[in-house]
Amino acid sequence: MPPPIIDSHIHLYPSGEISSLAWCTPDHPLAAQHSVSEFRAAAITGDSGQANLAGFVVVEADRKNNSSADWTAPLQEVAWMRRLVTGQAREGEGHAAEDAGLCLGLVPWAPLASGSAELARYLEAAEAEAGEETWRRVKGFRYLLQDKENGVALKDGFIEGLKLLGKKGFVFDVGVDQHRRGRVQLEELVEMIDRAHEGVEEEEKVVFILNHLCKPDLTILNQNDPSFIAWRTAMFTLSKCHKTYMKLSGCFAELPDRLKERSAEDIFAAIIPWLAVVIAAFGPRRIMFGSDWPVCTVGVGEDAWKKWHKVVDMVCDLAGLSQEDQAMLWSGTAKQAYKLEG
Repeated sequence: MPPPIIDSHIHLYPSGEISSLAWCTPDHPLAAQHSVSEFRAAAITGDSGQANLAGFVVVEADRKNNSSADWTAPLQEVAWMRRLVTGQAREGEGHAAEDAGLCLGLVPWAPLASGSAELARYLEAAEAEAGEETWRRVKGFRYLLQDKENGVALKDGFIEGLKLLGKKGFVFDVGVDQHRRGRVQLEELVEMIDRAHEGVEEEEKVVFILNHLCKPDLTILNQNDPSFIAWRTAMFTLSKCHKTYMKLSGCFAELPDRLKERSAEDIFAAIIPWLAVVIAAFGPRRIMFGSDWPVCTVGVGEDAWKKWHKVVDMVCDLAGLSQEDQAMLWSGTAKQAYKLEG
């Protein structure tokens, strides 16, 4: 039997709160409700039509926050997460009480750039909004760096905020973008991790979970390209810290348009150099499967989840992973990194 799957990276939001998404315009391809029921339909695998899905981790969807000054929309997202976990959906939100068990972990937004004191105040507000049952499923936080000015993650307040997360046992999901922002995002990421762990006891060092291979430029055809070399070097450097994990996710968004509608086999063949680097650098016990649903569907189509699942399956074959290592990649690593229950 194939191992159970934990999708470590999905985004969900109800139609009634679409206007609170910072990136969403009326003509955006994702400007519609994306619910558990839709995700479950997308994540069916195998000829039998049965899903081998053990659960998922919901990652914040970038709600408006006015440069961290306004917490209204992020806390609204936490309240929505509470309805998901407690099985108390509002009419038309697209999830039912029986879906609550699939939600194994939550990664809300947090104002890391505001400094540790403000972060602590936010965590208290988020915990109050979540309630005890939902707060137990909050495993970490994310503050997207991909669209922030250079140097934000290296400010003293940001570093102190990361140390606070580690002290409280939360992970930090890292969203950077080498494809559009260049190698500086990778260089700053390396320094950020070093500084966040400096002078901290081992058990209180914050765990970093890197999203989407750090978004490399998958349009490159030449592996001697400086961009590929910089990314490859960063992957091996980042992997030296045992408190860093990598999500095998997000690749479809970085593909050239001509590839997005091609078969899983064609996509796999095109991105083998990047996949091989990640496997070599992190190994299957620090890599976790993630779909980045519904973002993965843009330009790819409704079968995107199945297509990415097939690509990752081919990664396992290419790397010659044992059944135990495959089980780690599909679910075990996510359980370990996020400390998921069940």
